[in-house]
Amino acid sequence: MGLERTAEISRKTAETDISLSLNVDGAGNAEVSTGLGFYNHMLEAFARHGRFDLQVAASGDLDVDAHHTIEDVAIVLGQALDQALGDRVGITRMGDATVPLDEALVQCVVDLSGRPHAEVSFEFGPDIIGDVPTEMVAHVFHSLASGSRSTIHVRQLSGSNNHHIAEAAMKALGRALDAATLADPRIADRVPSTKGTLTD
Repeated sequence: MGLERTAEISRKTAETDISLSLNVDGAGNAEVSTGLGFYNHMLEAFARHGRFDLQVAASGDLDVDAHHTIEDVAIVLGQALDQALGDRVGITRMGDATVPLDEALVQCVVDLSGRPHAEVSFEFGPDIIGDVPTEMVAHVFHSLASGSRSTIHVRQLSGSNNHHIAEAAMKALGRALDAATLADPRIADRVPSTKGTLTD
């Protein structure tokens, strides 16, 4: 695992235009521009608490709504994580983090399994946080799981403030992925799987 674990991905469709770079072994530096202030905040919190260096420049059809921009950025972020981890040799593989933010408490558990799946449970109040529909917060985790070929479980354990719940969830995701991507020197030349692969 001596190589730099970085990725740069560009994706352009009729709905969105995204350029993203990720350094898994970063220091939590983030430069994010999606056209959605609260989504920027969520991604910055993810990077800061995951110790990932993240740059995102995205434009999308926000005149329609926020859906395509939020979904596509999460997919590309997942793809960048998948690309940066390569064959996933020597990684810890699984990570678990529970993060409080005032009255909110959110748990995130990840498995860099090669199998995309997400189970997400939130109890949000009104329909929007800043400029992000609350329904899209769960969709971020589903889209990221798909792009990264990972299993992600998120549970809201407590909370009444939508902002606090969503932010705690993104911090927990960052911390869980930080733990899962860490190198384990005991298996430096092995994939942490009895089947011998996490990519097929």
